[in-house]
Amino acid sequence: MTHFLVTEDRPDGYRLEDILGIIRNDMLTRALKIAEDKRPEAQHVMRNNMKILGLISEAITLAEDSTRVLDKAFGSNAKGGPPRIGKP
Repeated sequence: MTHFLVTEDRPDGYRLEDILGIIRNDMLTRALKIAEDKRPEAQHVMRNNMKILGLISEAITLAEDSTRVLDKAFGSNAKGGPPRIGKP
């Protein structure tokens, strides 16, 4: 059972790229709050956050690519339903 993602039992779930986009937006909002803080700790956290944001952006690109591949091969599964690949 998933907590967030679209599945046969959870047709109102999110696509992975949507969840990652929400997280990225939240992180950007938080990062703006510490952008002017010159303390070493704040700068350290900001550097880490920038790296994480880059990794999340890469993950979004990969998730979007997987969605395109599945949509092209098996049609859209936006409303849930049986898995397009793998076991039910």
